[in-house]
Amino acid sequence: MAHGAGGKATRRLVEGLFVPLLYGPQPAADGDLLSDAARVAVGDTSVAITTDSFVVTPLVFPGGSIGELAVNGTVNDLAVSGAVPVALVTTFVLEAGLPSEVLVAEVQAMARAARAAGVAIVGGDTKVVEHGKTDRLYITTTGIGRPMAGLSLGARSVRVGDKIVLSGPIGDHGITILLARGELDLEARLSSDTRSVLPLVEALAGAAAPGIRWMRDPTRGGVATSLNELALDSGLAIHLFEEAIPVRDEVRGACELLGLDPLHIANEGQFLAVLAPDVADQALEALRAAPGGSEAVIVGEVREEPAAAVLVTTRYGGSRIVDMLVGDPLPRIC
Repeated sequence: MAHGAGGKATRRLVEGLFVPLLYGPQPAADGDLLSDAARVAVGDTSVAITTDSFVVTPLVFPGGSIGELAVNGTVNDLAVSGAVPVALVTTFVLEAGLPSEVLVAEVQAMARAARAAGVAIVGGDTKVVEHGKTDRLYITTTGIGRPMAGLSLGARSVRVGDKIVLSGPIGDHGITILLARGELDLEARLSSDTRSVLPLVEALAGAAAPGIRWMRDPTRGGVATSLNELALDSGLAIHLFEEAIPVRDEVRGACELLGLDPLHIANEGQFLAVLAPDVADQALEALRAAPGGSEAVIVGEVREEPAAAVLVTTRYGGSRIVDMLVGDPLPRIC
């Protein structure tokens, strides 16, 4: 299960098995090999393409459902890769005996989410497996996007002194899913943050496109894992300021009760961006002015030392190293 949690085990699996066997000695497509979307040349132009599978349980949770999540997750992977989503195709894996009303509700949720994101669902596939061979319903979505003008993103573009921007509070989705399972005797008014971040990314690009170095939506493994991947790929240090990181009281309380770090909890409607220092303030202003971006904040900066590490400066003035997620504390969150 840890190999699917988005942390260290996942990275070892991808780098140790998939990359050497699938890519071999041939160079990868343009852009970072392990980014959220690949750039593929098509004639005289290029497109961005990404794919994701969704196996969340329960299927419906406060703030969303698997159908909505499947659209938003793929749209967001394209958006943070600097592409405007154009079309999606989807695959349904259905368990025999799945009530038709459950399937209808999730297809309707996908249609609503696609309309809200301005992307068309243009095709797909359906498979039915024996009862007990899946957990009712799995969905895979593949998205194609048109690259935004003026963006050249990647870990190799990051420089010392760059600022790290977070679009809003972290941990809402992962803790909401945990509470929805009834595995924690805690009452909280909390909803998943699943949404399309494309409007926020477009606002950011409009204000600071040449100065945007890197973006990522911190889903499985949370903010800590995304930034550790950036630190490893760039060879630089990521310094975060604990007091600046927005965390709701309900999320913080649940994490304290379970011994979890909010930085490791999954998000489905937030994103991270690394910006050149000379555009950070105007970019932050543009984000906060966009619908849903009022809680955007600068949470850290890029430094030279310690190389390839993520540090958090605590509210008491000390510091601690934050590693990638190890293990699988919250299974089946997306």
